[in-house]
Amino acid sequence: MAYLNNTMIIRRQLVRKVVRLFNEGRLIEGIDRIPLEISPREIPAQRRCCIYKERAVVRYKLMPILGLGIEEEQDELTPLSEFARMAIDRTAASKRVLTVVDEACTSCVKVNYIVTNICRGCVASPCIMNCPKNAIRFNSSGAAEIKSDKCVNCGLCKEACPYHAIVYVPIPCEEVCPVNAISKNEHGIEYIDESKCIYCGRCQNACPFGSIYEISNLIDVLKSIQQKQETIALVAPALFGQYDLHPAKVMKAIENIGFTKVVEVARGAEITTRNEAEELVHRLGEGAPFMTTSCCPSYVELTRKHLEGMKPFVSDTGSPMHYTAEMVKKMYPEAKTVFIGPCVAKRKEGIDNEFVDYVLSFSELDTIFEAMDIKPADCEETALDYIASEARGFALSGGVIAAIQAQNLKIDIKTLSVDGLNKKSINLLKAFSKGKSPAQFIEVMACEGGCIAGPVSHMNPQKGKRNFEKGLEMISEK
Repeated sequence: MAYLNNTMIIRRQLVRKVVRLFNEGRLIEGIDRIPLEISPREIPAQRRCCIYKERAVVRYKLMPILGLGIEEEQDELTPLSEFARMAIDRTAASKRVLTVVDEACTSCVKVNYIVTNICRGCVASPCIMNCPKNAIRFNSSGAAEIKSDKCVNCGLCKEACPYHAIVYVPIPCEEVCPVNAISKNEHGIEYIDESKCIYCGRCQNACPFGSIYEISNLIDVLKSIQQKQETIALVAPALFGQYDLHPAKVMKAIENIGFTKVVEVARGAEITTRNEAEELVHRLGEGAPFMTTSCCPSYVELTRKHLEGMKPFVSDTGSPMHYTAEMVKKMYPEAKTVFIGPCVAKRKEGIDNEFVDYVLSFSELDTIFEAMDIKPADCEETALDYIASEARGFALSGGVIAAIQAQNLKIDIKTLSVDGLNKKSINLLKAFSKGKSPAQFIEVMACEGGCIAGPVSHMNPQKGKRNFEKGLEMISEK
């Protein structure tokens, strides 16, 4: 979950400006002025060395919003208007998921351990004596100093110091990554190794400088709507937790953006539930010790890249997004399908899925509402299809288990919910990959609390859960 901070506010401000310029038909002519508007000359730079650095950072943050990776820039003199033109003219969206804005990624320490001014320069010098790489020396002031080019971050110096003068300073994005997929390159800029990344989104929310961005499909979606193409929104069930409103109002608000049709992904969750229940019974009948869910794309990426032994125990059933998109494409073969959800990993799943054209985040959706002056609370209530509450319940941790148990399996099974992917839970899954588990059916969610706590949500998870449960009650009253 992305808790509110200034980097989020800036990101939403940039998205809002891009949407307004696009809808006014002035994106190409107006985008070059956005850095000047965000950092006007009258307001001195508060966080960086100068106003020009501030503007450069804004410029680079606009590129992923346009759907371009920072790596695609060949010349610093190329104006943003040219990149806007590229975004409007392209016929296919980017296949990249995340990018690092290198101009913003310059303030974190290069090593995790530093010597503070508490150091007394003691004669015993246990920090120097215990360093395996000879990375610590006394400086001209008589205090210990760590040489970053030699330090391997083992932490032995910190443990040895009698004054606790050496402190551990985390690199936030690296600290939260559960699979060590992000690290500094030779230029001191964080680099995301896509061969390791599971797209959990933790690094994006952890970065205090807002340096990590999703490569957006925003322009592609708006262009499809503007050109009057059939453009169908596929809305994840977790959306109902984002607003303290009747879900029918929120669905109408999405329709008012210009989508041809709005479809609940909970419809696909009904198919996932039936198929997964049948697969579970079949696998257990064939002697399998257990089976895990497959609807969380971060978990699926984890098994592909880091838990090879777990792959045989992962369900082959498709995700709710897959079945919903497949259903819509069969009914409207020429339509563009746009999944709207709380998950960075869904961008990757969307790229790999033949039935999904684009993906938008909940945060992007809410910012589009602001930019287009659409107030969900003022919208009429659209008609909602009847969908089993268990299918909509996929948004909560434990929701898939509840849906499967409601299928009358006719066999007794023990269940287990792995609520959040972190280093501890990943080690637990590694133990299960050896073929032993305390349960026959294991639900795995990358985000603590389930999809309502997704990394690109804009609502506190606790309040989101209350909104979600209240929304389901409102629907059931109709």
